[in-house]
Amino acid sequence: MRKLAAGNWKMNGLGDGLGEITALAAAFPSPNCDVLICPPATLLSRMSDAAGSAIATGAQDCHAKTSGAHTGDISAQMVRDAGGAYVIVGHSERRTDHDETDAIVRAKAEAALSTDLIAVVCVGETLTDREAGQTLDVVGTQVAGSVPDGATAANTVVAYEPVWAIGTGKVPTLEEIGEVHDDIRARLVARFGDDAKNIRLLYGGSVKASNANEIFAVSNVDGALVGGASLKASDFGGIITALEAS
Repeated sequence: MRKLAAGNWKMNGLGDGLGEITALAAAFPSPNCDVLICPPATLLSRMSDAAGSAIATGAQDCHAKTSGAHTGDISAQMVRDAGGAYVIVGHSERRTDHDETDAIVRAKAEAALSTDLIAVVCVGETLTDREAGQTLDVVGTQVAGSVPDGATAANTVVAYEPVWAIGTGKVPTLEEIGEVHDDIRARLVARFGDDAKNIRLLYGGSVKASNANEIFAVSNVDGALVGGASLKASDFGGIITALEAS
């Protein structure tokens, strides 16, 4: 399986930031892992043109329907038309800010798969969940409810992002990361069979070049979903280098 370094720019980036992508492409013309950047929708088409063949692009969300009266939304078909190959669904910021349920996330993932996009399905617990000892139950419920029945190793990625670690500088212990990733893997294999052994599981939450090596050494961590550290080629490049070496 090719590991995946995925960058989520969130609501950051203007046209003058596209130089970061050309710099990243120049630094990694033929990486031995997959590299993905998901910019704001306003940049997706331009970034797809600028990224070249070594870097994939994707969207940060999509609507479950193909078209219609959904002001401000974009469909999976629009993502594909703009050059995207992936779409993130169910990020905790979407779940919190837009009240997205597991059922909504699953419907979006199904729309992505039907359009030949790779769905990056996000799951993760809050600090309250963690402190109550409910992490595996909460994450397991999200995996069961959010990952569509058509998921395969070729069309689906699962990203575990503890909500309390996103952008805070706090990181779970390596043992805690491994426990969750091992549990997700076991649940996917029980549901989908041996193919699920190759569904890529990403860790996200304050990943940076300085801690990437130790995180990538953890069982069933097949890459990272990176926020702020993906905005600059120099920062994200260190994470890619660590993943290539893992």
